[in-house]
Amino acid sequence: EEQEGSYKSEQSPRYHARDVAKFRAVQHGALLLLASATPALESMYAARSGKYAYFRLENRFGGVTLPEVSFADMKAELKRGNETHISAPLAAAIRETVDAGEQCILFLNRRGASRYMLCRSCGYVPRCEACSVALTYHSANHRLMCHYCSRSAPVYEYCPQCGSASISREGAGTQRIAEELAALFPGVGVIRMDADTTGGIHTHEALLERFRREKVPILLGTQMIAKGLDFDSVTLVGVIDGDQALNVPDFRANERAFSQLTQVVGRAGRGSRTGRAVIQTYSPDHEILRLAAAQDYDRFYAGEIAFRQALRYPPFCDLLCFRLAGIENSRVFAAARMLREAVAPFLCAEDTLYDPVPAPVFKLNNKYRYQVVLKTEESKRVRDMVSGVLRRCMADRRFTGIMISAEFNPQN
Repeated sequence: EEQEGSYKSEQSPRYHARDVAKFRAVQHGALLLLASATPALESMYAARSGKYAYFRLENRFGGVTLPEVSFADMKAELKRGNETHISAPLAAAIRETVDAGEQCILFLNRRGASRYMLCRSCGYVPRCEACSVALTYHSANHRLMCHYCSRSAPVYEYCPQCGSASISREGAGTQRIAEELAALFPGVGVIRMDADTTGGIHTHEALLERFRREKVPILLGTQMIAKGLDFDSVTLVGVIDGDQALNVPDFRANERAFSQLTQVVGRAGRGSRTGRAVIQTYSPDHEILRLAAAQDYDRFYAGEIAFRQALRYPPFCDLLCFRLAGIENSRVFAAARMLREAVAPFLCAEDTLYDPVPAPVFKLNNKYRYQVVLKTEESKRVRDMVSGVLRRCMADRRFTGIMISAEFNPQN
């Protein structure tokens, strides 16, 4: 899975394991094999432009056919009065699979019971005091929790802003889906795999071994179940929220969504029995969903690489992201402006430097965060510039108490 974003270290030094592997292969005269059913666009571009050798497997292992994929339109489900997060087509498919003695995998890349709580009278949403994100409701401990800093708060019975009792729980996580499955299919075994259930040593392996050995009918989980699993008796995959990965403010959103959906759909029908998948979505005609359902990487690549080239995103440039964080909003913003001014004199005509903007998660653990992005070509000139600018900033008293980092091609 060479495209997997977790190969990029989020701590200094912020290296990508794939880049380190390439460097070491050159140093030792070794062969590097990058393998994936959904290669990173940068890797495929290098392969198609002749920089990498390219080998393609035209058929699935063992000659099995691709799963048959259908869509469940959640808008239609709401019109029919279905207020659960399991559509009628998916529920019917689960029942048929269980009755046949087969297994199914259900995917939702969000843990907890509900994404957030909402006052329907005034619109108030409980948010983390230390981070600029909504708190997630967890039914196991009946608490509101922040998934960034782990702070928690009690559940409100009445709105602290207007006093109304009209508090609703919006969205769903794996806890909520597990509860709905228990109500829909009494007595049917469910294994849930997410960060809340896999905290111990070897817990992943134990849960997967139980799923395999005991033939538990349903495995419900987050992205940890989307790739690499190979169970002969899994004939159904259900994607609870096919729109989730698409609605992210990131130029890689389509690539991640396509890869994630293609990989998880591919968990079905890996044995002698034909597989099928049901993708629940509010946008059943979305091109990325259709391409992922067809596992048509070539058409996806053609459209996405044209988009990247038109807007000059990787692989047609490198993105250098300076990140600044501190406890005083005004000082961090001022520091970001000063850093931009320090970088500007070193640029050439092909470089594009943007003004400071708030980070996607603006406040994290009581620190305000800004970023300055530069479109450039990674080179010794640019690396030397970055090193010199960072050293000067860190020696400048105006940057005291402000954390600064620089990263090429961040994954988030």
